[in-house]
Parts: sequence; structure tokens; C-alpha cells
Amino acid sequence: MPVNLSYPGVYVEELPGAARSIVGVATSRTAFLGRALRGPVNEPVQIHSFGDFARRFGGIWVEAPLGYALQHYFANGGSDAVIVRLINGGATSRYALAPETGVDPLLIDAASPGKWGNALEVFVDHDVRPAPEAKPDTVFNLRVEERDPLTGALLAAELHRNVSVDPASPRHISRVLAQESALIALPSPFPGSFPLVRPARTTSKAARTVDGSDGTALTHSQYDEASLAGSKQGIWALEKTDLFNLLSIPPYSRDTDVEDSTWSAALAYCKLRRAMLIVDAPSGWKSKDAAVSAARSFALARDENAVLFFPRIKAADPFFENRLESFAPGGAVAGVIARTDATRGIWKAPAGLEAQLNGVTDLEVPLTDSENGELNPLGVNCLRAFPTLGRVIWGARTWEGADSLASEWKYLPVRRLALYIEESLYRGTQWVVFEPNDTPLWAQIRLNIGAFMQGLFRQGAFQGSRPQDAYLVKCDSETTTQADIAAGVCNIIVGFAPLKPAEFVIIKLQQLAGQTAA
Repeated sequence: MPVNLSYPGVYVEELPGAARSIVGVATSRTAFLGRALRGPVNEPVQIHSFGDFARRFGGIWVEAPLGYALQHYFANGGSDAVIVRLINGGATSRYALAPETGVDPLLIDAASPGKWGNALEVFVDHDVRPAPEAKPDTVFNLRVEERDPLTGALLAAELHRNVSVDPASPRHISRVLAQESALIALPSPFPGSFPLVRPARTTSKAARTVDGSDGTALTHSQYDEASLAGSKQGIWALEKTDLFNLLSIPPYSRDTDVEDSTWSAALAYCKLRRAMLIVDAPSGWKSKDAAVSAARSFALARDENAVLFFPRIKAADPFFENRLESFAPGGAVAGVIARTDATRGIWKAPAGLEAQLNGVTDLEVPLTDSENGELNPLGVNCLRAFPTLGRVIWGARTWEGADSLASEWKYLPVRRLALYIEESLYRGTQWVVFEPNDTPLWAQIRLNIGAFMQGLFRQGAFQGSRPQDAYLVKCDSETTTQADIAAGVCNIIVGFAPLKPAEFVIIKLQQLAGQTAA
């Protein structure tokens, strides 16, 4: 009712609607963890193209498979990735700017560890804008350039004008570099005493006091250890990103597979985040027989949130004159999954004639139908090569999809659809918390969740020709008893009839005898 009814007439009041829309989450945002040339360490960075990856992380690096995985991902239809750069050892380039007076130099670090920082050139000048609130001997201009170490060509440049070493200045160098620079940063913590007098004008580039280095190949320690969870590093750095649906971990190096312990830790984390882990077949699986034997004794526990692909792919490597090299298939597979989600929906298996692997010239182990038939019942998804079609994904089972397990989560699209619904409803029902737990609330919940499920039904996500055959939403006095209400609990039951892929197509032919004339 309007607050003040003071005159005869019509009063208009807007009332909030009962329906609260539930928006489906992204379905194919893929997280990649690995080694890169540059970029923030243990910080998730969202990118949308391989160009983004090249700018932020240095692009393809011959020593690290991460760049190749990203190239294959975007070539196959991926459009949304979260990158976590990990490093084993390594050092950050440091430059010392001599003081104009005094003995304390201003130390400047490259923005991230790696040899790339050795190519920076740092300059200082004093052609500054007069600022009455600033001390004249604290203000200076700082210019930094990045040059190609081989040709000397300018790759990037930044000019930071009127920065100051005065802690009271609004343009203190720490604030400016933290928010505006992609090339340099102040050491944290700053060693020794921070200078209060500006650095001297330079006529040549500043001296480098610490050489940057890339460190060595990754090990399990960079991905998962007890200390990493609390500090949100390694796999746990993904705690700092809102959402991811797929996790791909490229091999430690070109010659070193991901350890079983790392796969196990990644799987446990994926289960916490309602995500799927894409597992690359080990490089030692060089034949069908080796794959069958190893799959039966693979150390990774059978689980519905993991999916394994075999064999490895062969693609052109620009560092070796585009000769074919062997790569883990995870990046390409994640790209195909993203492409299938965009064109057909998450309920469509990312396999079959449409699941072509772009940029893949060959497979490390060619497979026949009968060989595929030995691996498929073990939950191993095969990559196949067919005449005219090229290389395709020819399997859509979870790692728990082995025939002997008879799991209800046998198929990848069924599991991914369930995770999608779970995450969407988890986020879309946050408004329910602290609402009065009674019949009006239950009716609203049924209305809102029912509208979301009906939208999926209309898109063809479920079995059944009628909504009542395809899904159910139940929230009433039967699901939430008086004891539940007293405990502050509201129970919601959501069910759905998933579409399962036609994995085996049987055609029966019968010869008809000629009919005699009547």
C-alpha cells in the first residue's frame, strides 16, 4: 500500500514479481595449469583467444606443453580459458636505479619471473610537471622498454610520468606500477631501506643486478602439497576464480608425464568444484595392448568426474619447421567439448562425426574397430582416424564408465549435464537463505526451478515428450518436515531423465522372399 493516501484518486504501486530467474552457468570454461614464459604465478587469468595467451604468458614455448595445449584448444573451438602459471625455481630480473643523492638505490623488478625480464631497459628523466604538493627532489619520469633479445626490436614500452618516492604522494611509484604497469613492479617486500630521494637521471639503461631465469620442469610439488592449499597456490590457485567446468593439466615437460599423484589431487579438487578432469593417456601407452593392460591397473581411482582419452595426437610444431610432434590430447579435446556445447548443447556427447580434431594431422597409435572395442568397455575414450573425415573423438565415457562398474554416470554428457544443473541451481537459489521456511517459499522455489528445468526441456536436454516425463521439482511439506523447519533446513528434490548417446547402432537386415501373384 502507498505510504500516504492524502487525496481521492488512483494510486499506482509497483510490486516485485514472484519469479526469480535462474541463469545457467557457463559449460565449457577450461582451466589449464602449467609452465609459461612469463605472466603472474599462481594467479588465475581468464583469456579468450590464443592472442591473449601470447600477450599475457609469452605464447608457445618449446620447453613447456602448456602453450601447445592452448593452441590446440582454441583451434578446436575453445573460447574461454583460465590459465594458472606455475614455476619451479626461477628468478625475477632486478634493476637498480642509482639515487640522485644518498646511498639507497631504487630497485625495480620485472613484473614476473623468467628470462624475459632480462630484455628490459629502464630509464629515468627529470622533465616533470611542477606539483606544489610534492617535494621537487622526489618526482621523476620512468620509462621502460622491452626489446627482442636477438634483433633488438622494440616489443613493448611504457612511460610513467610524474611518479614519486614520497610516501605521501598520490602518485607514489608503488601505486602507479601496481595499477598501470604490465612490465615492471617494485620488489615485495622491498629489501633494505626504500629511498626517499628520486633516482638520478640516466643516459643509458639501468644496470641489472639480478638475472631472471625460467627455473626447471614442474613436479608434483608445484601442483599439490599441504602448504599450497592454505596459500591458494598450485591447483588451489583456482580457488581465486569464480568458475571452471573442465580442468586440463598438460605434461610436466615434453618428455615427462603428469604424475599419478597429481591426477589424484586434481580429481579430488574437481569434485569439490563440480568440474570434469580431462586425463591424458600416459606417453608409455604406445600400443593397444599396452593401453588395455595399463588401463586395468591405472593408479587414478575410477570416478565419474574424470574422463580419459587415448592415444596422443600428432600436430605441426612451429619450433621444428612444422614437423609433426607428439602432444597430449587434452587441449584439443577440451576445444571440441566447448565447440559441441556451443553448437549442440551440453547434453550432446562430444564425440562422433562432428567431433573432428582440427589441426591434428595424425594419431600416435592408429586404432581399428576391434581394438577400439577392447578399450571402450574399460572407460578409455579413443581418438580415431577415418577416411575423408580425418581425426575424430570416438568415445564419450567417464572414467567410471567401464562396463564392469555399471555406473549411472557411465556417459560424459550425462555427468556434465548433472554438474551443470547442480551449479546453476546452487547459484540460482542463494536468495532462499534466511527466507521464511513455509508454504509460500516452497511454491516460489518450485516455480523458479521449474521454469529453469522447463527451459532445458524445450531445448531438448531431457528424455520424454512431456515435462512430467522429463523432470520433476519437489519442495513441500513432504520433503521439508517440521523437524527440518526447526533445524532451519529446506529440502528440494530435482530429478531429470537424461539423454544417453546412441553408442551402439544395430541395423538388422532381412531378405524377403518374392510374393506369388494372388
